[in-house]
Amino acid sequence: MEDLFAIAEFPRSAKYHPEWIKAGISGGANPLWITEWLAQALDLRPGMRVLDLGCGRALSSIFLHREFGLQVWAVDLLCSVSENLQRIRHAGIDQGVFPLRADARTLPFGADFFDAIVSIDSFFYYGTDDLYLNELIRFIKPGGQIGIAGAGLMKEIVARVPEHLNDWWTPDLWCLHSAPWWKRHWERTGLMDIEVADSLAEGWRLWHQWHLAIAPDNKIEIDTLASDAGRYLGYTRLVGRKRAGVVSTEPILSISTQYTQAPLLRSPE
Repeated sequence: MEDLFAIAEFPRSAKYHPEWIKAGISGGANPLWITEWLAQALDLRPGMRVLDLGCGRALSSIFLHREFGLQVWAVDLLCSVSENLQRIRHAGIDQGVFPLRADARTLPFGADFFDAIVSIDSFFYYGTDDLYLNELIRFIKPGGQIGIAGAGLMKEIVARVPEHLNDWWTPDLWCLHSAPWWKRHWERTGLMDIEVADSLAEGWRLWHQWHLAIAPDNKIEIDTLASDAGRYLGYTRLVGRKRAGVVSTEPILSISTQYTQAPLLRSPE
């Protein structure tokens, strides 16, 4: 197990115990590897306020605080805040990582609150919405970065799913996209300057290695990754910076509940 978790590409992640990582699994990728890879493309400085959106069991949030000295808001909809708080306290950093339960579409923060926003292997669940970036960008300061990384495609599937992916592919996987797709998706809003849009070299091997370590019985996914060998499947990364002068509008929080009676039909001529 040690050999499968400690790899040269991610020396920071290699310091963490495999049992601690396994106990915090909440998705299909090693959150520490993906977070370390994304962090290489971000301007992170101690004391920055960072939103870890879709944090799962908060391994990425703990990693960001310990490795970079960040104040991290660990936000997830499905994972237990109480469990995450126990994990954070066990790490001795409850003054630096703050777990919250919230929906990515109704975040409880004020405008310009964060210096950066990250999303580790979860953004595709909600961020493909054409209007989502318009909402999310309100929460970061001018010049702040948004970075996402996780499972994705090396090239878009434009027609039928390739035959070698059929046994593994399910309808919900249409949310996966390539780095160029994400780049276009963000660029067209005019809100961000895209700084990085790429794929992890040999990412499919790490994906394959991760499942051998945590789910060796998951034969369908393991065999699919081996058969694909990086033709379609891998890890993608995107980093953008909020443009100066972008004005974010506050959401409408309520509408009048006062009923005003009016005639239902026109009077007959």
